[in-house]
Amino acid sequence: MARESKRAKRERGGVIFGLLEREYPKAMTALDHRNPFELAVATILSAQCTDERVNMVTPELFRRFPDPTALASASRDELEEVVHSTGFFRNKAKNLIGMAQALMREHGGEFPRTLAQLTELPGIGRKTANVILGNAFGIDEGVVVDTHVKRLAGRMGFSREKTPEKIELDLMEVFPRERWTPLSHLLIFHGRGPCPARKTRCHECVVAHLCPASLV
Repeated sequence: MARESKRAKRERGGVIFGLLEREYPKAMTALDHRNPFELAVATILSAQCTDERVNMVTPELFRRFPDPTALASASRDELEEVVHSTGFFRNKAKNLIGMAQALMREHGGEFPRTLAQLTELPGIGRKTANVILGNAFGIDEGVVVDTHVKRLAGRMGFSREKTPEKIELDLMEVFPRERWTPLSHLLIFHGRGPCPARKTRCHECVVAHLCPASLV
């Protein structure tokens, strides 16, 4: 794949996308949420933590702090206690309260719908902003690059870069804008399935014949 042209890579990417879409028709974010606020909170908590653990914590968190107004006035100690099991709980509690306060102060409690404004909020970087925009508002501003997406982008020959930011740019070159949000979900599902970090199951992979790292 070293000499693959941009056109050929895009065509291969299109076929891979279609095959993964058929393989995982229900691919979507695994974080339980009912609105942009809950999605933002859950995504911040998911840093260095499994989605399953976050989903165990958020019901109680949202019971106590159901909206930005309540979270903005939350007791730091109480919030730390609630999110403790997600790891890095002190920093996460600080960011959650800071995010809610900034949201109330600068946006009237409503989440802005631009990458620039979202990334100005405490605890929200480009990855989290992409999650919110794509999944809460249907706005494709970029590709969410987590550990699964990073690994599969390399294995499938879509990027040789090492940083999430550069990998994201490469993926945005290969796939059309309207596929940026679902692409990350499909790669995550596939990464949790036959293409994990260790012991890949290429014989079970529907795109093995299009993957330069395939063992079959």
